[in-house]
Amino acid sequence: MALVMGVDSSTQSCKVVVVDAETGRVVREGRALHPAGTSVDPEAWWRALQDAIAQAGGLNDVAAVSIAGQQHGMVVLDADGAVIRDALLWNDTRSAQAARDLIDEVGADAYAERTGAVPVASFTGTKLRWLRDAEPENAARVAAVALPHDWLTWRLRGFGPGNAVLEELVTDRSDASGTAYWGADGYDLDLFRRALGHDAVLPRVLEPWESAGTLPGGALVGPGAGDNAGAALGLGAGPGDVVVSLGTSGTVFAVAEAPTRDTTGAVAGFADATGRFLPLVATLNAARVLDAIAGLLGVTHEELGTLALQAESGAGGVVVVPWFEGERTPNLPNAKASVNGLTLASTNRPNLARAAIEGMLSGLAAGLEAIQAQGVEVRRILLIGGAAANAGVARIAAEVFDADIVVPAAGEYVALGAARQAAGVLAGGPIDWTVATTRAVESNHRELIRRNYEAIAALRARE
Repeated sequence: MALVMGVDSSTQSCKVVVVDAETGRVVREGRALHPAGTSVDPEAWWRALQDAIAQAGGLNDVAAVSIAGQQHGMVVLDADGAVIRDALLWNDTRSAQAARDLIDEVGADAYAERTGAVPVASFTGTKLRWLRDAEPENAARVAAVALPHDWLTWRLRGFGPGNAVLEELVTDRSDASGTAYWGADGYDLDLFRRALGHDAVLPRVLEPWESAGTLPGGALVGPGAGDNAGAALGLGAGPGDVVVSLGTSGTVFAVAEAPTRDTTGAVAGFADATGRFLPLVATLNAARVLDAIAGLLGVTHEELGTLALQAESGAGGVVVVPWFEGERTPNLPNAKASVNGLTLASTNRPNLARAAIEGMLSGLAAGLEAIQAQGVEVRRILLIGGAAANAGVARIAAEVFDADIVVPAAGEYVALGAARQAAGVLAGGPIDWTVATTRAVESNHRELIRRNYEAIAALRARE
């Protein structure tokens, strides 16, 4: 039985799974926490990766390994391969003005045409522009720019300070597509230079199922992927499938055969890990919305879902606009959350619980509509992430989204996607694994929920 390893180096932690390459059955697992914050020393990720691999039994009997990771994070290296400053993560919004500056210089339409996306504060290119403007001495030292999974793959292969072969940095098309300086024809070096101010080494973009090389023990190394592309691969998502992920952030993305170019910037026209495309909308606020309201009500997540189902659809007119961390879609980095529509009759625990879930999901439903407006087919919705396990969330999702809901069995799908890629590298092409489900909920669409939410969200967006 050949074993392969998949890694998910996320915002919060590093998860490692070792699986049977033929069936996808998980054999061993490991996990290590990452430090909190929106700016992190990448060495913390490297230590966590080593710890998680050790917990998962090590690499000695593994035939292939691949690393998926949080998208967009800016890892800048000097000529000696040393990290110049803490990496700015996707959820660091200090580069919001830099995004506006780049759009003013290039144009939203031109960015969408050249890269498939209009820059926002999350993207790597805007963070490089921020570095150029705010820390010019650090920017001048940049000899190479990598994303989190690129850098970890490079380190795992034995490179780094003392062995700084910057040209050995590799990435994949899914993660490269989130930089705002990569398009269907490769890197757009004019946009890259406009961001950083000068040329630097960029990771070589590998083809799907192409090996990045081998580890000293002989294990093949896959190209890796961005976290959302990893999740799509782990779920076996294909055309017509939409994934709604309720993690630290919320994401809705679809597998599409053709690229999308949304000049409004709402939909990022990313690539996937298989040669297709992954139009995506992201929100900054997802499961933490439920954390906040559950804490306020003094209940667990499961109890929050139970409370919510005691209220009628539309929560008696109570609307939570959950922009607790600002928001990425719509692009309102300085926005605040609000609770609206309270009356003496509607102010009760079930309505507040339901309004929180409806608000979290409504923001993502608006994202799905934007993806559909790009001509993308929607057949079913795969609901994943910690909050998806909540029966109340799944039931309410069937009312918010106008499509059937499928909740896959709980699993580390980003890490499983990386493992599936590793198995594909080993096999020389894509492979199929069966994905179990825990529940399916037929669409029970209620227009009232979205209508109430959109009315209040539009008002808040203008403030």
